[in-house]
Amino acid sequence: MGARWQLQVAKNRFSEVVERAINDGPQTVTKHGKDAVVIVSVEQFQRGYKTGKKERQSLAEFLLQSPLRGARLRIRRSRDTGRLVKFGK
Repeated sequence: MGARWQLQVAKNRFSEVVERAINDGPQTVTKHGKDAVVIVSVEQFQRGYKTGKKERQSLAEFLLQSPLRGARLRIRRSRDTGRLVKFGK
């Protein structure tokens, strides 16, 4: 991630913060020493910063992109049959 700016500094140098977001990547603004917001370019926002995740995809698409695709998975089932529970007195 790009630079970190204290809120007051970011307010005073907003044009520079915007230019850096466009040219250098996301810019973090802090408030009382804690991360408050991130300023990103429209291009980056549209590429996936909307939710902090990549665009949503179906489960099938996700599985097709898995590095384990085609691998032979061995899934073993427990033979445990549970426990006996008594109801009543």
